[in-house]
Amino acid sequence: MNTPPPCPSCASAFTYEDGANFVCPECGHEWLQAAPIAEDAPARTVKDAFGTALTDGDSITIIKDLKVKGSSLVVKVGTKVRNIRLVDGDHDIDCKIDGIGAMGLKSEFVKKA
Repeated sequence: MNTPPPCPSCASAFTYEDGANFVCPECGHEWLQAAPIAEDAPARTVKDAFGTALTDGDSITIIKDLKVKGSSLVVKVGTKVRNIRLVDGDHDIDCKIDGIGAMGLKSEFVKKA
């Protein structure tokens, strides 16, 4: 069981919880319970093959011929892709390529346009 903190007004150790507040019975001071501050993980930055940071909605260009797994299609060098979306996982970028459809790309094979 957690013990409530001492009163910030009179330093009394007899404080208690009352709903979302702490209350001091000696001086009558009430204050909000401080919610534990969740530390956010640092935002992951996705960089293209040349070290330029990418963001959602950017346009990119493919820098290497990429075979489409499970198909005989190839995404050619110089193919421009608009409106990318950054995701977590093995492939950093979700996008839609004209003539091929939805794809996941690795950031190491693209450059920011």
